[in-house]
Amino acid sequence: MFETLTEQPADALLALIGLFRDDPRQGKLDLGVGVYRDDTGATPIMKAVKAAEGVLLETRTTKSYLGPEGDLVFVDLLKPIVFGADPGERVVGVQTPGGTGALRLGAELLAAARPGARVLVGTPTWPNHAPIIRATGLELALHPFFDVATQRLDFAALTVAVGAAGPGDVVLLHGCCHNPAGADLDDAEWDELAELLAARGVTPFVDLAYQGLGRGLEADARGTRRLVERLPEVLIAYSCDKNFGLYRERVGALYALAADAAAAETVKSNMAALARVNWSMPPDHGAAIVRTVLEDGELTALWRAELLEMGDRVRAVRAAIAAAEPRLAVLARQQGMFSTLPLTPEQIRRLRTDHAVYMAGSGRINLAGLRVGDVPAFVEALAAVGFPG
Repeated sequence: MFETLTEQPADALLALIGLFRDDPRQGKLDLGVGVYRDDTGATPIMKAVKAAEGVLLETRTTKSYLGPEGDLVFVDLLKPIVFGADPGERVVGVQTPGGTGALRLGAELLAAARPGARVLVGTPTWPNHAPIIRATGLELALHPFFDVATQRLDFAALTVAVGAAGPGDVVLLHGCCHNPAGADLDDAEWDELAELLAARGVTPFVDLAYQGLGRGLEADARGTRRLVERLPEVLIAYSCDKNFGLYRERVGALYALAADAAAAETVKSNMAALARVNWSMPPDHGAAIVRTVLEDGELTALWRAELLEMGDRVRAVRAAIAAAEPRLAVLARQQGMFSTLPLTPEQIRRLRTDHAVYMAGSGRINLAGLRVGDVPAFVEALAAVGFPG
């Protein structure tokens, strides 16, 4: 049976973890793995999460299954954070194992509705987007989105791609804190895009994985909300892994805006059926933590304050880099944990071997891997390998 299989390449970031771990040098910098880190270099458990886990420890009475839709109280409590105002009966959602589970379930839903549908994806993008789309039988259609060399978002290329699309086509969009570019649409661009999507009949599929880590909870949701206000159908893959620090709990949700309440219920039944054959029932603990936080006013306020501190720390690192190296001032205008620098493979290798600076081979850096105090050494290391040119 397995003789037909071929060896698959190891994940480059996982290999990077091992290299960093085994490096004995003091002051080494890990800018590769995409998790939030505090000033001590740790990925902490948020105080609100710890408190919620304490509540669950004392009050939980069962470990029985959830249904395929997951914890629907969790799904409903997230809606005001995602949508702002009550989105009404046209919006339905189910719990998923992380944002990746939401993306996979959304792709399968699209494939069930329109087998072989074309999905427009701007480059560069999160490396798992393309495999998920291809694995569900959808057609991947790449278009330029961000020019790494000039550090400019190519909104014109996005509008050209959408303008050439039509009903039955889908466009995948980063809701905020673009991974790996850090380049987000501004409010006027979201408005223009929404009008174009409506005119062309193209369905947006929004990956909203970092809400709150860019400009703040409300501002980071603004683009998604504009689409929901103006379009008949929208899919949203949501992750709580980052903004609640629940990476290993795998907490997410898939939401769909449908043309009317009846269509929404049909969509939800399909979501549940597809979830049933993928993971049957989603894991409970992470969603229960989020629900417990959002059910308690004090815990919600504590979580919001902690998330604000996390976002402030990343913004402070961006500002420090911009101040230390004016040619990197663009980083202060980008959002979220990630940026991608126009580095050659040789420069990336020398940063690792000569200066103990570890990053992805694409040049993507996780700004949360830096402390403000690390910035001078980081900028000096960049200069030593000939960057910026």
